[in-house]
Amino acid sequence: MILLYAVVVGLVAGWIRARFHGGRLRFPDLHLAWLVPLAFAPQYLTFYWPVTHRLATVQVASVVLVSSQLLLLIFAWVNRREQAFWWLGLGLFLNLLVIVLNGGLMPISPETLGRLIPEVDPGTWPVGQRFGSSKDIVLPWEEMRLPWLADRFLTPTWAPQRAAFSLGDVFVAFGAFWLLWQAGRPAHSTTNINND
Repeated sequence: MILLYAVVVGLVAGWIRARFHGGRLRFPDLHLAWLVPLAFAPQYLTFYWPVTHRLATVQVASVVLVSSQLLLLIFAWVNRREQAFWWLGLGLFLNLLVIVLNGGLMPISPETLGRLIPEVDPGTWPVGQRFGSSKDIVLPWEEMRLPWLADRFLTPTWAPQRAAFSLGDVFVAFGAFWLLWQAGRPAHSTTNINND
């Protein structure tokens, strides 16, 4: 969810910046761009599409999540000449690290779920189990590895849809915003943000 917000805000900000300079959005040439849909398609089927997301076992969900993160990390690495991808890559690496160290799913605490869904008693969440059909596994803080990288932050209460997100997600979102902001730079600028 935070990535979606970053993309929308980044597109608007980049477009305004481009219009201010009398130009248009100009996106860099990206290498291995086909890795992005290849990584997101299994995630969509496993975690979001109503027809299939309830059929995925914990093992399938883990394999899909880890492999898609790896593909996206490769994509970020091969495009590291664009400095926005250093932020994207850092976020993806942090997410992959905490996911792998916690059994292949992103950890989330009963306390965070209690703030996300306040009408449900935090003590009733099934500890050690996947949270519904999501990418999260419910774990107490003391049982998590690297709990500071878990899904622990929440979108604001005024957001159209509340969601939990991680520190890695913040870096990914910032990288996505930065890439789109850079797409609105003046035509005479280079792709290196140090020149901006």
